[in-house]
Amino acid sequence: MSESDPLLAGVADYYTGKFSTHGRTSRGVDWNSPESQELRFEQLARLFPPPTGAGARLSVNEVGCGFGSFCGWLEKEGWKLDYHGCDISPAMVEAARESHGDRFTVGTACPEEADFTVASGIFNVKLGATTEEWEGHIFRTIHRMEEMSRRGFAFNCLTSYSDAEYMRDDLYYADPCRFFDYCKRTFSRNVALLHDYDLYEFTMLVRKES
Repeated sequence: MSESDPLLAGVADYYTGKFSTHGRTSRGVDWNSPESQELRFEQLARLFPPPTGAGARLSVNEVGCGFGSFCGWLEKEGWKLDYHGCDISPAMVEAARESHGDRFTVGTACPEEADFTVASGIFNVKLGATTEEWEGHIFRTIHRMEEMSRRGFAFNCLTSYSDAEYMRDDLYYADPCRFFDYCKRTFSRNVALLHDYDLYEFTMLVRKES
């Protein structure tokens, strides 16, 4: 775990507890259902070019890999992967290695560049952090994601357009327009905001300019 992000200690314990209770299920990484988890995967995968047939390879890093569900989903979709995942929960990383081999690291960043970097759900649970503290963490993280990506990166966040009566104090709800503007002005002209897939969240796709 990065020493620059001490507020993640509680988050690591939170997800380790979910995994301890629910195991290798969508609930084990704090999603409501397998269907909603796979729907998120589909949005993130819109960053990638489609597989071009047998042997198509995808170079990807995943920040907050959990126990490797996205890795497994990509392989089922037909990709041959040059993949590395990292997670702040050692228990998650151990489980990912058991299922998908030795391509997972405990921490907040992957050790090498890849064509693409993705993150799913890692910005949702802020626990007792202030909004200012948590947003600082998010911006630091997406800058690290950009640095470890040759062609682009993607992430999702809970949306500030969520119904107020269901919003929780321990979760962070991002303004999608603010993050779109930040990514557009900071990283690339080629940015897509996906907010049309019937979940209380959005996905941001940032493609680097050639």
